[in-house]
Amino acid sequence: MRKAILKLKDGKEFEGIAFGSEKDIPIGELVFNTGIPGYQEILTDPSYAGQIVMLTSPMIGNYGTDAADNESDSIKASALVVRKLYRGPIMKGRVSLDDFLKKHAVRGIEGIDTRALTLHIREHGSQNAVIFFPEEREEAERLIETFPSITERDLIDGVSVKKAVYNPDLGEGFEKAPENPLKHIVMVDYGIKRSIIENFYKLGASVTLLPHTANADMVMKEKPSALFLSNGPGDPALLHDAVNLVKSLIGKLPIEGICLGHQIITIAIGGKTEKMKFGHHGSNHPVRDEITGKTFVTAQNHGFMTVASSLPPTTSIWFTNANDGTVEGLFDETLNVRSVQFHPEAAPGPEDGRWIFRTFMEKAE
Repeated sequence: MRKAILKLKDGKEFEGIAFGSEKDIPIGELVFNTGIPGYQEILTDPSYAGQIVMLTSPMIGNYGTDAADNESDSIKASALVVRKLYRGPIMKGRVSLDDFLKKHAVRGIEGIDTRALTLHIREHGSQNAVIFFPEEREEAERLIETFPSITERDLIDGVSVKKAVYNPDLGEGFEKAPENPLKHIVMVDYGIKRSIIENFYKLGASVTLLPHTANADMVMKEKPSALFLSNGPGDPALLHDAVNLVKSLIGKLPIEGICLGHQIITIAIGGKTEKMKFGHHGSNHPVRDEITGKTFVTAQNHGFMTVASSLPPTTSIWFTNANDGTVEGLFDETLNVRSVQFHPEAAPGPEDGRWIFRTFMEKAE
């Protein structure tokens, strides 16, 4: 076992043991995720591009990994931090988490006091971090001093498709596109999760996936029933083209979004977003439906939020976070837009949020 060090931008250091890949020094914004299962889905979620993920559950890796659980074609997180890595036997046909990281050339570190590190992040905020071997210290410290913050990095190009894809094949274990679609959803890919597309397939929609560079003409050419804006990494305030796309199509199509898509819609209708101190990352966040008054559990992964006071008068808050009161969804009937900040496809309930997709489908023309 090889000693490794996790260092934060503010100088705080934690020692541990490396696992996974030994290639390249990983650097990115460190965030903590309070989920217990789901580590493979987290690692392969494109929304985690540019981030080092720390999992607060005390032991990670117990059930290995399987290709059918991937949310994309590779690990998108920069690195993984855990208290204890499970190294025991796993079911036949599955791959250990250690080998999974090795396959995708991603470094991990275990033996970290994740409780102390989580409390530090809660107090001081999410920040850049680097994981290095002792002999790499000089290079790592140079990296941590010069690496840009998440608010200065446009991460979308690295996770978006490069050309239009009709009814993308999601791979082993996922639903196939319907043979006789009821509606056609055009999705702009800012780092979409496979399970989001799958939920539309299950409800009878065909899907055209467009690159993040798509313009209004490209969208309208596909004759969509609705425009859907995907999840993705980074700061929505940097995505001027995405915002302009939505502005140009408001009133022409129903527009829907999840996570980053929700934030893009917020800005496009005249609202503002801001960075959160340490964000919402986990599968146990309670959200209140402001229409029914009911509260349900959601999975979340975001470091930016909608500023409630900035929303125009015609826009209603659809959901709020029951813990801190932040905006978790909005709708505007006059503009024909609606969106959610959380991830209904992740279904920690496990079915609590799936009805969101049915609502999206109902609003599609």
